Amino acid sequence: MMRALEFLVALVIVAALGVLAAVVMPGSGHVDRSLDVGKDLRQVYDVLDNFHRFPDYSVLRTLDSSVDFKFSGKAYGPGAEISWTANDPKVGNGGLTIASATPNFDKIDSNTKSASIVWDLDNSWRGLDKHFTLDLERKGSRGQLTTVKWSYDVSYGWNLVNRFANLYIHGDPDSFIQFSLNNLQNVLAGVPNIDYSELIPYIAQTQQAPVLMVSTSIARKDGLDGLDDATNKAIGQIQAAAKKLGVNITGPRELITTNYGDDTFTFDVAMPIDSSTLTVAGQSQQLTVATPPALDASGAPAEASTAATPAAADNAAPGSRDRFGRLVVDGNVRALLAFGGSTLEGVWNGTFAGVPQVRDMLKAYAQTHGYKFDDVVNRSYDILVTPEVKDAGGNVTSYAKYDIYLPITNAPLQTPEQEAGMKPPSPDSDSPASASSAPAAAAPAQAASAGK
Repeated sequence: MMRALEFLVALVIVAALGVLAAVVMPGSGHVDRSLDVGKDLRQVYDVLDNFHRFPDYSVLRTLDSSVDFKFSGKAYGPGAEISWTANDPKVGNGGLTIASATPNFDKIDSNTKSASIVWDLDNSWRGLDKHFTLDLERKGSRGQLTTVKWSYDVSYGWNLVNRFANLYIHGDPDSFIQFSLNNLQNVLAGVPNIDYSELIPYIAQTQQAPVLMVSTSIARKDGLDGLDDATNKAIGQIQAAAKKLGVNITGPRELITTNYGDDTFTFDVAMPIDSSTLTVAGQSQQLTVATPPALDASGAPAEASTAATPAAADNAAPGSRDRFGRLVVDGNVRALLAFGGSTLEGVWNGTFAGVPQVRDMLKAYAQTHGYKFDDVVNRSYDILVTPEVKDAGGNVTSYAKYDIYLPITNAPLQTPEQEAGMKPPSPDSDSPASASSAPAAAAPAQAASAGK
C-alpha cells in the first residue's frame, strides 16, 4: 500500500514539473535560415510570389515522389494557394496561402532594396498561426545578388502539449526550410539572368492558322541588313508558292527563332494564308500542326544540325511531310497549322536588335511565373506590326513596333500586369531606338520600350 502511494505521489510530482516546464516554455517558436543567390531580386520575388514552381524546389517531392499538388485561388500574389496530399506520414497533407507581398510586384525595379512575402501554413505541425516569412534583400556591389531569409513562426498559446513542440522546431520545420532553400537556388540557376522589370507582358489566346514557311539563317556579323535580305528572299519564295497554290496571304510576316547563336541566327519566315487544305503534286492535303522530330539512338533530335536546311534534311519531295510533319510545298517552302493556344506576348519599339532580348525576357518571366514553353516545336516568334518610317533625309521619324510571342502552357488567363491594368509603352511616346538601344541582360531596358 505504501509503495502504491509513493508511486502516485511520484506521478503527481512529475506531472506538476511537466506542467511547470510547459508554463515557463515560450508561447511561440521561431527558426530561420538564409542563403545568397546570384539572381536579381525581382526574379526571386516572382518565383516566391506564386506557387507554380513550389513543387520544383520544396523538399516535399524529395521525401515523397508521389506527392500530389493542387493549385487554387489566384495564380499570383496574395490569395494564391497550393495544397498537397501524400502517402508518406512525414509529408502528410497540407497547404499554403500567400498572405501578403510587400511591396507590390509593380513597385519592384532595379532600385528596390528589399521585399517580404508571407505564406500562411496549414499542416500537421503543432501550433496556431503558422506562417513562413521570406525576406529578400538586394546585395552585391551592383545589386546582382539577393539574400533570401526564410523564417518559420508559430504560436503555441496556452496549449501545454503544443508548447513542448518548441523543443522540436529544429526538426521538421528547420529541415524543410534548409532543403527547400537549397533547391530554390537550383531552380533559380535555370532562369536567364536578365532584368525584365521594364517588360509588361500579356497572355493572349491565338487561333491556329495555316501558314507557308521558309527556313533560313544569316551570319550574326551581317547585322540588320543581312536579316532584311534573308527575310525578303524568304517572303519572295512564299509569295511565289502562294500564287502557284492559288491561295492568298492574309497577314504580315512572322519570324520564328530557331537559334540565336553567337555566330549564326537561324530562323523561319512564315506568312498566314487563307486555306488549310492545299493541293500539292496533284494531291489534296490537310495541313496539320508541327510535331516533335524523331530521336536518334542517343536521344537527341534526329538531323538537328540540318534544321535550317529542310531540303537536305527531309528529302523534300513536294507533297511529302518533313521530320516535323510539315507539308513540303516545293524547294524550301513548307505549309502547316501554327500558333494556336496561349502565348506570352511582349512588345518592342525600336530596331530588330532588341527583339532577341525581349524574347529572353519573356522566357525568364515564364520560368519565374511557372509557365511552360517548348523551344523545339512551339518556338517563340515575332510579327513586324509597324515598320519604321524615315523622312526624306533618311532620319527615323517613327520606329518599328514588334509583337513578340512565346507559346506557353500551364498558364492563367492573364498576367499580373494584365490584371492590374498596366499598359504597354506607346511607340509614339519615346524617341527612335537604334541597334545599340536593345535591353541589356541584368539591366533595365534603355532608350526604346519593352512591354505588351
